[in-house]
Amino acid sequence: MAARLTDKQKKKIVADYLETQSVNFAAKRNGVSWDSAKKALEEAGEIEKKLEQKKEENTADILAYMESQKGLVCEIIGKGLNALNDPDKLKEATPAQITTALGTLIDKWAPKGQPVGEKDQMEDDPITKALKGKYGYGL
Repeated sequence: MAARLTDKQKKKIVADYLETQSVNFAAKRNGVSWDSAKKALEEAGEIEKKLEQKKEENTADILAYMESQKGLVCEIIGKGLNALNDPDKLKEATPAQITTALGTLIDKWAPKGQPVGEKDQMEDDPITKALKGKYGYGL
């Protein structure tokens, strides 16, 4: 007869399930059968509520981390933009490389979901402002 799971083992199974949403994974990680893991999860009750709470906690943690790294990310972006704007590098770049870089910048910085007829009613995005200011383009 198989040994009964301790409370600690059951909690570990629940924690592993909440992490991966996989009964199979939780069972394998804890060296128990699928049926034993499923039973431990059923006994734990309110798994869906715990799962949603765990997702919310993970989301909050990720957002907090992203906020804490904001300065570093802006520094990296600044360096990347400076590299893209380096006259020597631009001379060596192929037209395909330049258009790919421009397309990526425009895709990432242009306003999303702007209806076609509202172009003149919206404020210019940062790239358009820069182009208008530096080159006098009437975009």
